[in-house]
Amino acid sequence: MSLKNEPSVNTSALQKIAADMSNLIENLDTRELHFEGEELEYDVSPSDPKIQEVYIPFSAIYKTQGFKEPNIQTYLSGYPIKAQVLEVERFTSTTRVRSINLYTIELTHGEFKWQVKRKFKHFQEFHRELLKYKAFIRIPIPTRRHTFRRQNVKEEPREMPSLPRSSENMIKEEQFFGRRKQLEDYLTKLLKMPMYRNYHATTEFLGISQLSFLRDLGPKGIEGMIMKRSGGHRIPGLNCCGQGRACYRWSKRWLIVKDSFLLYMKPDNGAIAFVLLVDKEFRIKVGKKETETKYGLRIDNLSRTLILKCNSYRHARWWAGAIEEFIQKYGTNFLKDHRFGSYAALQENTVAKWYVNARGYFEDVANAMEEAEEEIFITDWWLSPEIFLKRPVVEGNRWRLDCILKRKAQQGVRIFIMLYKEVELALGINSEYSKRTLMRLHPNIKVMRHPDHVSSSVYLWAHHEKLVIIDQSVAFVGGIDLAYGRWDDNEHRLTDVGSVKRVTTGPSLGSLAADTTHSMESLSLKDENKSTKNLRILKSVNDTDSKLRGIGKSKKFPKFSLYRQLHRHHLQNADSISSVDSASNSGSIRSLQTGVGELHGETRFWHGKDYCNFVFKDWVQLDKPFADFIDRYSTPRMPWHDIASVVHGKAARDVARHFIQRWNFTKIMKSKYRSLSYPFLLPKSHTTAHELKYQVPGSIHANVQLLRSAADWSAGIKYHEDSIHTAYVQVIENSKHYIYIENQFFISCADDKVVFNKIGDAIAQRILKAHRESQRYRVYVVIPLLPGFEGDISTGGGNALQAIMHFNYRTMCRGENSILGQLKPELGNQWINYISFCGLRTHAELEGNLVTELIYVHSKLLIADDNTVIIGSANINDRSMLGKRDSEMAVIVQDTETFPSVMDGEEYQAGRFARGLRLQCFRVVLGYLSDPSEDIEDPVSDKFFKEVWVSTAARNATIYDKVFRCLPNDEVHNLIQLRDFITKPILAKDDPSRAEEELKKIRGFLVQFPLYFLSEESLLPSVGTKEAIMPMEVWT
Repeated sequence: MSLKNEPSVNTSALQKIAADMSNLIENLDTRELHFEGEELEYDVSPSDPKIQEVYIPFSAIYKTQGFKEPNIQTYLSGYPIKAQVLEVERFTSTTRVRSINLYTIELTHGEFKWQVKRKFKHFQEFHRELLKYKAFIRIPIPTRRHTFRRQNVKEEPREMPSLPRSSENMIKEEQFFGRRKQLEDYLTKLLKMPMYRNYHATTEFLGISQLSFLRDLGPKGIEGMIMKRSGGHRIPGLNCCGQGRACYRWSKRWLIVKDSFLLYMKPDNGAIAFVLLVDKEFRIKVGKKETETKYGLRIDNLSRTLILKCNSYRHARWWAGAIEEFIQKYGTNFLKDHRFGSYAALQENTVAKWYVNARGYFEDVANAMEEAEEEIFITDWWLSPEIFLKRPVVEGNRWRLDCILKRKAQQGVRIFIMLYKEVELALGINSEYSKRTLMRLHPNIKVMRHPDHVSSSVYLWAHHEKLVIIDQSVAFVGGIDLAYGRWDDNEHRLTDVGSVKRVTTGPSLGSLAADTTHSMESLSLKDENKSTKNLRILKSVNDTDSKLRGIGKSKKFPKFSLYRQLHRHHLQNADSISSVDSASNSGSIRSLQTGVGELHGETRFWHGKDYCNFVFKDWVQLDKPFADFIDRYSTPRMPWHDIASVVHGKAARDVARHFIQRWNFTKIMKSKYRSLSYPFLLPKSHTTAHELKYQVPGSIHANVQLLRSAADWSAGIKYHEDSIHTAYVQVIENSKHYIYIENQFFISCADDKVVFNKIGDAIAQRILKAHRESQRYRVYVVIPLLPGFEGDISTGGGNALQAIMHFNYRTMCRGENSILGQLKPELGNQWINYISFCGLRTHAELEGNLVTELIYVHSKLLIADDNTVIIGSANINDRSMLGKRDSEMAVIVQDTETFPSVMDGEEYQAGRFARGLRLQCFRVVLGYLSDPSEDIEDPVSDKFFKEVWVSTAARNATIYDKVFRCLPNDEVHNLIQLRDFITKPILAKDDPSRAEEELKKIRGFLVQFPLYFLSEESLLPSVGTKEAIMPMEVWT
């Protein structure tokens, strides 16, 4: 009967009848049903050509359903399930209770093998459940779920295999083998019948679920239904009443044990309701004393105490033993305390790569994101959705971060982003705008912000990691946020006054200008030239110094045509990028090597808010990304020097594990993220980590270990971790020849009152050791000439800027705790042979005027002895290093592949990773990228240290002081001298041509750090200022 043809039918009455029939069947006493039945084989052969071997995709973890839903994919297609009853344990009792036989059943499905233990009573209950289902399925109840199930089993046999009837305690000892065989046959036949195999009672009996057979989740562990108690989380600052016994809530959950974590699911909707990671504090205890629960089981880790309730004491003992055995077998690495106190093990033979500056880093991040198939994890201190990851922009918005993420989300990739939630009064990074912008793009993009300052009582500390993780297999770790101002290359340009014009090669000169003052949504540049031939670097036509190339007005060519020049020199087919200020009908050329075809006119690399000088002016109006906030025709940008890395395989899994720990902790902690739309994340198993679907080109093999700063507020862990600090100190202490440091801060030398990290002390002690043993030993320190805080240094700078300067100077050279303070009593002025403090500076021509600006060193880098490297997000200060404060991530890379080199004048086997990175850093800062005239192979020799490094830094500093009278400056010891200093004439303004001649002598960017600037002033915030009210820990 069709309901459509009978509009008068009372549908509510039908539904009531259907519900009544459902209840009737559900409550049927199945003990009265027969146990025998006809047997019928139903086999699924993996050799059947119709059935393909299908793995369940990892993305299935985001699509779990209620356990009773009829269309769940639990099994691997094309693989049978094989059952074998291995043994029978007989438990006798002194009471009148009959003996119990416990059968151990081993099951195999594809590559997965697991065991379950069942009593005969369980077989009987299971059989009755199936009989009930068999009867139930014959009745045409008009509900969606039931109709679906009936349609699915229509063509399948309904006959069931028979279960032995005789009672257990009637069987004699010698008959056990027969009984085992009977039960084995029963299961074997049953599992060949899809009708019964797919029923939820079967999957529960076999101890399997939707997450059992995902390869990337590792071997199949124990699973089963348990009761779990609420609470037990270690959440700082959250005072809830859930500690008393009256507040506990017991819930039925499906527990799953994997090689490096446990999780439980809600059976009614299939949602993953909690994930507990295996770590060094992982413990299992049984008994009422430990759990305050009859038949209780207690599982501890760094983040939670989880209490479970079992059916009996024996059942609890069995769960505890099975979990312990499985974790010991497959997850033993996670139980250990690793080197430096790190949460992560040393991963040998890992593929890794370094980056100097963000150009190559952003490009590789973009390419890796494009290859993502399942997940992208991102966490940043600051994230700007509208930044371009490939520049110059010649493919429209294709490589803009928000467009990449939207494209991948539309392809089904899940994207999870964690942003630092700033104290808005103190910082203007507008993470709320970033979150809103990203969340609008697609439902597959989820963004969390943390911490909530009030509930967590965390006002001073920040999430400072910069991580991008692709499919838990490729992980970018370093100091570079996906944010404004970060993109830069080895030229460290000061100016950017153009926009991009695309010109096709050959007779057609069609060009398209990009108007970057409005939203870049309108930008659509066609890449018509697909040539990938070798590219040439064009020489500057007017042969000015490389620093002065292409940046402002040229007096020689008032009406300059780049295309005419190219034709004249027969270079019209060369691919280039050039900056020509066509607005003023004048310009000079800046060209560089790119793979984007021929570009003409006004190249613009930094659009809108990306063009910045944060000491001159901090960011404003971040919700208008493509509007300039400083005048690029009068103010030079501040170049950004930074370091990053990428790791693969198991090391990438370790990075992902840290992200997952933080994400899951934030989800529990903040009520707004507890909804199902923000899923729990699961770490992939190390067993499949070697199966790399994508590898970043140019990577090399080395030993890698992840390090972090993490604590209760940042990751929800009981004990804080400061493995980055420990590694820094140990690497410095154990270094034999040199250390090279680039860092945004240099705040160390512990007095155990204000400063606590011991990196500066380790440097001083290592130099003293070298001096006492008459060894050559060098320390290179490169830091920013000024801290990155808004302030006018010509008036002494702001209070925040001065406070950081105070602690930097206190570490380097002021006071008895400083490095020089510790060295001078024993070395006198000989310290200069061991340690060098430098900054970076550059210059350019902007609208006809010579300008200079410091290069902001944002790196967090340590290289030792050309064989060990630490790259990360951790600054050399207490905030980053102590573990309890800012959260940080770093990677220590130790070379396994060597290269013949020279160290201290002798042959030396240098590591490929460390040596390559050190040489690139030296070439960039010393200006040897295009002209390797000096030998920089030996970083310890007097020839290099004194005649190249120290000499270049001193010469450059002297010339800059002469031409620009730069600040900070060693001539200025107090504010009176500062006022006098800034009134004196500046050569760059008074005699530009002579100034240009002087600037031609500049080599690279390296300048000596002025150790005596404002040395007679107290730089700590003065009483009455808002900075003075802040705790001292803010600055250290």
